[in-house]
Formats: sequence, C-alpha cells, structure tokens
Amino acid sequence: MLIAFNKPYGVLCQFTDRSAPPRPTLAGFGLPPGVYPAGRLDHDSEGLLLLTDDGALAHRLTDPRHKQPKTYWVQVEGEPGAAALQALRQGVALNDGPTRPADVRRIEPPELWPRDPPVRFRKTVPDAWLELVLREGRNRQVRRMTAAVGLPTLRLVRVAIGPHGLDGLQPGRWRKT
Repeated sequence: MLIAFNKPYGVLCQFTDRSAPPRPTLAGFGLPPGVYPAGRLDHDSEGLLLLTDDGALAHRLTDPRHKQPKTYWVQVEGEPGAAALQALRQGVALNDGPTRPADVRRIEPPELWPRDPPVRFRKTVPDAWLELVLREGRNRQVRRMTAAVGLPTLRLVRVAIGPHGLDGLQPGRWRKT
C-alpha cells in the first residue's frame, strides 16, 4: 500500500512525540494502520509525504541510488540572480560536502493553501519562488542550499517525489496511490 499525504506545517513525520508539550504527529490524521513514512519532511516544511507498509518500496523511494527526483517549491528571501541559480545547478558546497547538481528555475508564486502561521511579510525585502528538483536527500538540504547562495528559505513545500505528486491534495488529507 502506498499513501500520499499532504503534511501540514508544524507536524512531525512520526507517529509519537515524547517532548513536552507534545507536538502534532502523523497519528492525528487517521492514516491506515501499519504504514510508515518513506523519507521525511522537516517539522517546518510542508507537502508530499509518502507512507507505505512495504519496506522494499520504501527503500526504492528513499535510497539515493534510485535517484527518485524530489520537487520542491521554495519561497526565498531576496532576488535570485543568475549566479545564485547557476550555483544551485552546479551543486553547492555544504559543511557535509558538495551537493549533487539540482534542477532549478524561478516560478511565479504558486496557488497554495494559507500557511498557519503565515510567512512573515516585509515590504522592504523582496522574495521569490523557485522550483528545485533534487536527487538526494540530506538533512535540511534545500534550506542549506538556498542559504549558501544568499537566499534564505521562507517557505518550503514538496510537491512531488518521482511520479507521485500532491495533485490537489489539501493539507492534512491523504489518499491511496
């Protein structure tokens, strides 16, 4: 079984949380029993999370050797210039080594659901949206890559993993795929 879930902002990619006070987890969304996340999304990221009860499928979806592209829409602070975009395309040097090259392009602000809490708006600081496609998955990689080229991430939404996309799925909702 494969489940596509639109993870809301502020939800942990696990079913339990032992912190005090406890934070929202996947347990609150009525997911079928026996499924677990194939990969992760940070607490402060939103969008597509795949869950499965099939360990081999989870491995194929998450192992970098299978190079499943992961597509993100990223709202960044600042104006992305040609040099910053080219650096992302070539791969960025991070403290844990260089990243693989990414596909990146500037996009118009996408039609998305409101985020709670909303992204802080500042009249004096421009922002822009990028579509970024990665074929690896390091901890907080998109945020670290955009910061490395001088474009801090304001909002991060994963919209696809390989052939699986959100396709209109609203936050907190899921479907079998």
